Amino acid sequence: MSRPIFEVIALTAQDARAAESGGADRLELVSDMAADGLTPAVAEFARIRAAVRIPLRVMLRIRDGFAPGSVDDLRARAAALRAEGADEFVLGFLAADGAVDLAATRAVAEAVAGCRWTFHRAVDHSADRAAVRAAVGDLPGLDTFLTSGSAAGVDAGREVLATELARAGEPGYRQRILIGGGLRAEHVPGLRAAGFDAFHVGGAVRADGWESPVDAAKVAEWRALLDA
Repeated sequence: MSRPIFEVIALTAQDARAAESGGADRLELVSDMAADGLTPAVAEFARIRAAVRIPLRVMLRIRDGFAPGSVDDLRARAAALRAEGADEFVLGFLAADGAVDLAATRAVAEAVAGCRWTFHRAVDHSADRAAVRAAVGDLPGLDTFLTSGSAAGVDAGREVLATELARAGEPGYRQRILIGGGLRAEHVPGLRAAGFDAFHVGGAVRADGWESPVDAAKVAEWRALLDA
């Protein structure tokens, strides 16, 4: 069984250094977790990029919820981040009816052409996740779906995750499943045994929720658990 990918949410250079030293493979960079993670400032990205060597995926999201807001603003932020060296991203948008906002998602994906990117947990909040996968599955650069299988988290989504993993290689299911959202340590052995190989955490590696920084020791505990 291959070594799993371990992605940690980072808000600051301090977070990033702790995550890297604890054994994270990749960081998801965000700001404002009160809004579930928005696009970080270019200056903050630059500080984090200078602090660590592991890959960074930068959130492209400018408002709470899954509506895109101004697509022009999103594209401009993507361009500014790319100019500073960002080359991996996280994005994904829904319309008011819960369907994928394909026009917005495609427009932002085009702004990061040539970069790899993750479609985030908008898929868990959509009206029809299979339709989302079918709609975006062939967009260039998309290599990952961040999902817990359910808007309610991994506890509620495990059967959906297993069903989607069983369809790996089919259209809309060729991308890696990155499990995140309500993920707890006790989920990991069963998920690893089922064949999942990518995991994403945020608050679980902090001593006191989002008000505290990433704890390198907690990251190391997760790294050991994933590698067991």
